[in-house]
Amino acid sequence: MGNSVVVGTDGSSSSLVAVETAAREARRRRADLRVVYALDWPVRPMYAPRDTTPLHQLVSEAAERARGVAPEVAVTDAVVPGDTVTVLENESRSADLLVVGARGVGGIIGMLLGSTAASVTAHSRCPVMVAREGSADTGPIVLCVDGSPAGEKAVEFAFAEAALRGAEIAAVHAWLPDHAPAGTGVESAERLLAQALAGHAQKHPDVTVGREVASGEIREVLIERSANAQLMVAGARGRGGFTGLLLGSVSQALLHHAHSSVVVVRDRTGSDAS
Repeated sequence: MGNSVVVGTDGSSSSLVAVETAAREARRRRADLRVVYALDWPVRPMYAPRDTTPLHQLVSEAAERARGVAPEVAVTDAVVPGDTVTVLENESRSADLLVVGARGVGGIIGMLLGSTAASVTAHSRCPVMVAREGSADTGPIVLCVDGSPAGEKAVEFAFAEAALRGAEIAAVHAWLPDHAPAGTGVESAERLLAQALAGHAQKHPDVTVGREVASGEIREVLIERSANAQLMVAGARGRGGFTGLLLGSVSQALLHHAHSSVVVVRDRTGSDAS
């Protein structure tokens, strides 16, 4: 783990949940925390607000909330001009984790989970955590295993996160028998799951891992498993994903409908890099 966590805030209650979550993540990592408000002017700069004091006060108050949660964490804050996706993507280049809320007032995330949030998650240079209010502090970290390059990075992240939290991992590989290639079955699915986890248990011997091969529609299975999870971890794009699709249907479904907070991890060294 590195030493920098970034959280986006827009003043909404959901973004303040993200700030508190980010503070706890920074404490776990013994990392610094940077609280960022993206000042996205919808019109030409000549019409931009002249007095940004309320915005600086907003982000300063969010930073104070973070300090209240984790007093030992070094917290800085900034109002950064630019559209939200670009600002947070730039921030993610030097961060180890980017945290956003599940809803917003339109600046970071609109409605249930808007296109801006999906874009932030898809383009981030580091793992993105979408913090959901009411997410449990207990239960396993549910790891979505699909055998893809991005999935491998997700496995790596999940084990490190489980070690930091003292949590168990519930590794789930879901498949639809009716849509599986000829000659494949439960044994091959179990083999894929075992291969994906191989080596990581040795690196993290204190992490308990449960394995499950589930038959059913992948998104429905994983959303159901999220009900008892403290965190869901998934790769950005699974097997069979279109080259230009930066965020797969499974990870998008989890961002929209999971009961717990979700982390989406991209593979920046292989085909998922951009």
